[in-house]
Amino acid sequence: MKAILVRQFGGPEVLQIAEVDTPKPGPGQVLVRLKAAGVNPADTYMRTGTYAVKPALPYTPGFDGAGIVESVGTDVSAWKPRDRVYLTGGVTGTYAEYVLAQASQLYRLPERVSFAQGAGIHVPYFTAYHALFDLANARPGETLLVHGASGGVGTAAVQLAHARGLQIIGTAGTDRGRELVKQQGAQHVLDHRAAGYLDQIKELTGGRGAHVIIEMLANINLGADLKVLAARGRVVVVGNRGDVQINPRDLMGRQGAILGMVLFNVTPEGIASIAAAVGAGLENGTLQPVVGKELPLAEASRAHKEVMEPGAYGKIVLVP
Repeated sequence: MKAILVRQFGGPEVLQIAEVDTPKPGPGQVLVRLKAAGVNPADTYMRTGTYAVKPALPYTPGFDGAGIVESVGTDVSAWKPRDRVYLTGGVTGTYAEYVLAQASQLYRLPERVSFAQGAGIHVPYFTAYHALFDLANARPGETLLVHGASGGVGTAAVQLAHARGLQIIGTAGTDRGRELVKQQGAQHVLDHRAAGYLDQIKELTGGRGAHVIIEMLANINLGADLKVLAARGRVVVVGNRGDVQINPRDLMGRQGAILGMVLFNVTPEGIASIAAAVGAGLENGTLQPVVGKELPLAEASRAHKEVMEPGAYGKIVLVP
């Protein structure tokens, strides 16, 4: 089968397509023929060798994917060939024509959801759900600020919050991105490239500030976030690319909290709980992953460059 291999840590150029053996499922395992694989910023960090999770070389990247069950190992009764599924990880990576996974890493993909959309479920929606509801305990009626709301995690957060009855302020850096955020359910959309754009938060909230802030780029925004946080507000740091300086008094006066998260820290029980909630939204149509671009598997290096560029628009997926 064709797969992307990383033989040494480095830039996007280390992503090379290769011919490798198709794995065979052992006890409790499932082989999935992939129709699409999701590309996440975390994939790029791992590729450099600087991420919290450092795989042994060589390895095939990718945690997200969707496809059709090809075969199952012994002791697997929940899945059968031709089942439509999406993955929450794998024994092997998803940047490939086939992926080997534990049976527990698969979830049913509703017929109304395309394979490309299915490749954008796991990291974006599970991250957004965990940040919003497990960590920040976001409640109906509260005001949510989502930085970078036009990307994969951002659109997921807006959809989830809209379904739960929050008031949403989203930011994006392009007209196209801002229109997308509005379409997903945000009541207000700001241009985060405009000087002083956060000054509008107090006006939009009647002087109160945001109860919950989902932060995708903490090294740029965290200090300013604390100045527009409501009393007892919560900032959840989802993404960060460097050091940041803050004034703790901005947090102290509000009795606020800064919460950090990495999806890999969620327990298996937590993942199953999130999957149940996300699955219900996929079934009833309140959650609809946005695919911004589909690229051939061989263009994985291009995908890694583009997923880190400004102006995010939905999810980038690779098609084997």
